[in-house]
Amino acid sequence: MLFRQMKYFMAVVDAKSFTEASYALEISQSAVSQQIKALEEDLGVSLLVRHHRRFALTPAGDYFYRYGKELLQEIETFKAETRRQGEDKELQLRIGYLNNYVGSELYETIAAFSTYYPEVTIHIFNGTHESLYHEIRQRRADLLLSDQRRAFSDVYENDIVMTGPVYAEISCQDPRSQQEYLTLEDMKRFPCILVTAENQEASEAAYYTDTLGFADNFLFARTIEEARLLVAGNRGYLPLESVSPTPPSGTASRCLPLYRGGSPLMRHYCLFWHKDNSTYYVEEFARLLHKRIDQRKQP
Repeated sequence: MLFRQMKYFMAVVDAKSFTEASYALEISQSAVSQQIKALEEDLGVSLLVRHHRRFALTPAGDYFYRYGKELLQEIETFKAETRRQGEDKELQLRIGYLNNYVGSELYETIAAFSTYYPEVTIHIFNGTHESLYHEIRQRRADLLLSDQRRAFSDVYENDIVMTGPVYAEISCQDPRSQQEYLTLEDMKRFPCILVTAENQEASEAAYYTDTLGFADNFLFARTIEEARLLVAGNRGYLPLESVSPTPPSGTASRCLPLYRGGSPLMRHYCLFWHKDNSTYYVEEFARLLHKRIDQRKQP
């Protein structure tokens, strides 16, 4: 008896249809029927009573379905743990993230991951989109949290973890900080602060002007802390990457959604990793981050 045959049987019962199960499994309906027939022959009992295009479970089929689902789940857990044990020779995770990311979801995920897997050493670094892309291409990163700026590549897992508006941090000294949102049109004469290395200033500025529609009016900071000090001094506004940005403590600034052409400026934020490096720990970190973000979205 093959586990694949068990999965096919469970899929048919869950979908209540051979046709729907074949769509979900992405194989032909005849292949599903043949595998379930082979399963019944191997067991020596009938699991389904077929009535034209409908079917009903036999008592044996009902038993097999109820206990088989539990067994398959145990097997998946067993496989995952075996895989994790086989990867324990490299107990480290190198994670890169955007240097203007200020949400708490990533930090909370790192804390939760470290609680569950204290044996794993996490190395964290930040950078611009292009510098992060360079690091993962050179395999100096296992996992990136970054924005989408190019078509997805088949070389990587491209896991969209959130789609949301760009926020802007602005000084409370600026009267516009009392608005519900800011617009690129209203901000074109006020400098936009970008966090980037000196040798990447031109490429970052080009992306913000040519792709996102910002005015060509920028100040540059090397760290998020430096950028926020510029905001506090009312020198410019700072675009931020986050589901729900966390402003600095105190009342020096506010975070507001940023609009373009009457609509929120929306972005895709993704986790990227090499498909041939899809380890247990990488996938578990991705799962935990999704969970944190889903919790943030709940009212």
